[in-house]
Amino acid sequence: MAASAAIAGKPSGPVPIAKSAPLDRRRTFAFFCMVFGMFMAILDIQIVSASLAEIQAGLSASSDEISWVQTSYLIAEVIMIPLSGTLSRVLSTRWMFVIASGGFTLMSFMCATSTSIEQMIVWRALQGFIGGGMIPTVFASAFTIFPPEKRPVISPIIGLVATLAPTIGPTIGGYLTDLFSWHWLFLVNIVPGIFVTVSTYLLVDFDEPNFDLFKTFDWAGLAFMALFLGSLEYVLEEGPINDWFQDEVVLVLTVLCVASALAFFYRAFSAKHPIVDLRAFTDRNFMAGSGFSFVMGIGLYGLTYLYPVYLGRVRGYSSLQIGETMFVSGACMFLMAPIAGMLSRKLDPRVMMGIGFASFAFGTWMMSGLTKDWDFWELFLPQIFRGVGLMICMVPINNIALGTLPPDRIKNASGLYNLTRNLGGAVGLALINTLINNRWDLHLLRLRENVNWGSSTAVETLNNMTMKFQSLGSDANLAAIKTMSRMVRKEALVMAFADVFLLLTLLFLALILALPFIKKPRAAPAGGGGGH
Repeated sequence: MAASAAIAGKPSGPVPIAKSAPLDRRRTFAFFCMVFGMFMAILDIQIVSASLAEIQAGLSASSDEISWVQTSYLIAEVIMIPLSGTLSRVLSTRWMFVIASGGFTLMSFMCATSTSIEQMIVWRALQGFIGGGMIPTVFASAFTIFPPEKRPVISPIIGLVATLAPTIGPTIGGYLTDLFSWHWLFLVNIVPGIFVTVSTYLLVDFDEPNFDLFKTFDWAGLAFMALFLGSLEYVLEEGPINDWFQDEVVLVLTVLCVASALAFFYRAFSAKHPIVDLRAFTDRNFMAGSGFSFVMGIGLYGLTYLYPVYLGRVRGYSSLQIGETMFVSGACMFLMAPIAGMLSRKLDPRVMMGIGFASFAFGTWMMSGLTKDWDFWELFLPQIFRGVGLMICMVPINNIALGTLPPDRIKNASGLYNLTRNLGGAVGLALINTLINNRWDLHLLRLRENVNWGSSTAVETLNNMTMKFQSLGSDANLAAIKTMSRMVRKEALVMAFADVFLLLTLLFLALILALPFIKKPRAAPAGGGGGH
């Protein structure tokens, strides 16, 4: 590789480029084709979230079964992401991406042709597993084929894709389901997927395969990692729904998760060629960047989950209306990408992260005043602060985590880095769901203490409702009580949402306080940039 001075971490000016290959138009176009493939893979995490009801009806699935359309994809993807570093070294970036994008496209077609929930779950799991290899491969390529002085252009692009895709997933999903049918959530991937697969095969030549690595492939480590991450993802997804360890399956998989985690870490530190090289965490910047990425995953996936749930359950929005409302954050991210790139040239990355965390915290603080009447315009400003904050944060976090690693460690480190964001999302959703359920119960208890026969307001409201229902000829008193009960439950749910937004505010304010402890990156971050 060229840019050896950058690898050594010299703080001098721009690193001279030994070869022009990284700036070659063909190679750059190939990279952007890969970026589009990554966009599809990340988009599919959330594209079904606003349309699960339509898929459930189309496949005659139960409410318990339909959640697996999302869960199976996440479990499979989280296993592939750290594995992709090893596979791309064995197969080369070209063949790794061709297999990933081609397999993802085929599985998308199979999902669209599913006639039962069982078929859908199998194809979604395979779609997540195969397609998951595209995400870290793009991150690794960005930091190995482009020189450091191109980071202000490249880093905002991959940061934009990583944050924009899950944010606008519900928007695109809502439009496709409303205009066509749920099948188009998957059929929309076919033509772009074929294009990405063919263009990658024809254009990508970043590195060569090393099939000798198969001889020392750590199959035991792979098995332990799959059990560890798969059971962890299941526990985090299903735990809040099934009251955690009160559910036998969750309890058994928790034990399996702990046991396989111990075995996996033992293999990682004892095997000659471990399936995942954890030495990247000895780099202070990588460890800090991964930590911030974990928390950003909580914010990114947590809010992408919270907004649609509020709009659907409280406001009664359709999937299309949810998508139109959620579009604000995505538009802000898109507009902020070039600005974030310019800021990364001028500002200390820690200052940029501070601005981003503060923007995110302010947006969630505004949401802590949520009521059942909030509509598009009340959610408008919080979504702007969220979108701006996410985009400003992601660029410096990417650069801090991956920008100072030597090229031979970036492929593996990229998988670990992307894994932290996905695990942050999984942990965040589990905590958010648990908090919502607990706070909902608490607020219900408190409201019911006030809405009783000792409350003149409650009695007056009930009497007015009873009079309205008498004209319908039904059991007016019973109908009034049921309506009032629904009102109390909805109000308690909104109060629970507000509590969660307040806790997210405190979390991101805490990140600002942690920034002074981060080591300032060198003026010319290292990475790739040379030829091969």
